[in-house]
Amino acid sequence: MLSVSSSALARLAARSSRPAGAASTATRSMGMKVREEIEELPSNFSMDAVKPPPHGFGKPYEEETDPMAYQRKPVTSAHSIDLTKGEGAASALDSAAFGPNGSVVHGRFGEVDSSAAQTIPLEYLAFLRPAAEGAAALREISKESKSPTGTILVYGASKPAGMAAVQLANASGNAVVAVVDGQHSGHDEFVDTIKGLTSEPGTAVSEEYALCKANFRDLVNKTVSGDDFTSFDFDTNQYQFLSDFKANILDYVEAYPSDLPAAVDSEQLKFTGKEKDRANFKTNMETYLSQFAPGADPIDPAQLEANFSTDQYALFKKKFGIQTTAVISGGDGVTDIDRFAPAEIVRDMCAQPEVVPKDESKEGDYPFEFSLKSGPPDLAPIPAGGPVIGAIIEVNPDLTAACEAVAAAKTLRGKAEALQFLTEAQKNAHAAASSIVAIARKAGGTIRTVGGALPGLDEIQKPGEADVQTALKGMEIGDDGTSALNYFIQVYRAGDWPVYEDYAIHRAKEPLSGPRQIVVTK
Repeated sequence: MLSVSSSALARLAARSSRPAGAASTATRSMGMKVREEIEELPSNFSMDAVKPPPHGFGKPYEEETDPMAYQRKPVTSAHSIDLTKGEGAASALDSAAFGPNGSVVHGRFGEVDSSAAQTIPLEYLAFLRPAAEGAAALREISKESKSPTGTILVYGASKPAGMAAVQLANASGNAVVAVVDGQHSGHDEFVDTIKGLTSEPGTAVSEEYALCKANFRDLVNKTVSGDDFTSFDFDTNQYQFLSDFKANILDYVEAYPSDLPAAVDSEQLKFTGKEKDRANFKTNMETYLSQFAPGADPIDPAQLEANFSTDQYALFKKKFGIQTTAVISGGDGVTDIDRFAPAEIVRDMCAQPEVVPKDESKEGDYPFEFSLKSGPPDLAPIPAGGPVIGAIIEVNPDLTAACEAVAAAKTLRGKAEALQFLTEAQKNAHAAASSIVAIARKAGGTIRTVGGALPGLDEIQKPGEADVQTALKGMEIGDDGTSALNYFIQVYRAGDWPVYEDYAIHRAKEPLSGPRQIVVTK
């Protein structure tokens, strides 16, 4: 049974006793608001007329400081690690420190231009000397070369001077082929990072790649000359492709004749087991050979040359594609995936050439599909880097030891014996650097070493003021947050914790130090 409270009944009675017009008016007035009158602003009003509170908006707030929290000391200097002195130390010469009035003073080059120092991290200035050496090497190479830009080879691209040479050469319009030395060549991600510091057609490879002299020479030649895919002479090359296929099919028939049960090496058919296993050898061998294609009957070379045209080859290629697709996918219900004899198909097509259907769909619809009826797809040509104008070799301990040992030997036999007694790292460093030197000398380019001297090679002269300015300009961070010269730096704050200086030296002396430059701040 429903019940209604007395207050509800009273409200209902009062509502019913009101006139209809009054009720509707009250209802409409409840949804309306009085419009506020907006005072016009004075004619001399500006946005700066109203000053914000001195502490900002809201109540002033002061963050409570933990009395037990450690307050870091401000950084006053940055030092690179010098491993040439005894057990190593934070270098006093390769360092940068804040001077009076906010100036920056370098340990070797004195006070740094204030306008440049404002946009350069203090840690970068600790590597101003190797950066200036890289700039000096580029300046000497450009001075002696006959062309303003070209291809420059760099060994030791992960070291400070080599990394500076790669980036400064790339920024000046040169194509750079950089080689990461053995200390960092095993770090694939870092090799890709160095490659990213170059622009096409420049690239970077590991030291192990440069050991294959022919491959490295081909890479440099391709960088020098570029590769224009749009100039591919398809009409001439399609007959060369067909000729190569015919030669390969004749070699295949000769290697695997029809008297062999399968297209395998005849040595696999010989029984080399024990006599007690001979009875089961034939049964097992038949099962084993069933997975291979059968041997092929001879093909008449004259008939192959006369009847097997580019159209026939296109039909054969289509059959081969259908067969391999069926094998990979597990079968399509129509194609026999257990038996496929390419040489037999070619022989039958030579004896009775097949008719090419007129409504055959155009080949080459699949990206990068090889076809004799249409050329390769249009690709962007690789620009030419220009002739090799020079090479820069960053000296490291392994390369120094190898070059000194080889130079000390007077005869060719003595040099070969000296190489045999070197460590693997020293051999690889010598071989990779030799690849670069040989290519640069053949091209008539200038070769310079940075970070030390090597027998038989010219070391750069002492960097001048122009080289220092070039390095500083490359380190400047622009408005977009980028710079032409960058380093991968790991900072140890010895100003807060003095023991970090010794730890930084320890990390720098590791046999395979990580792909970064170590800086100690005080």
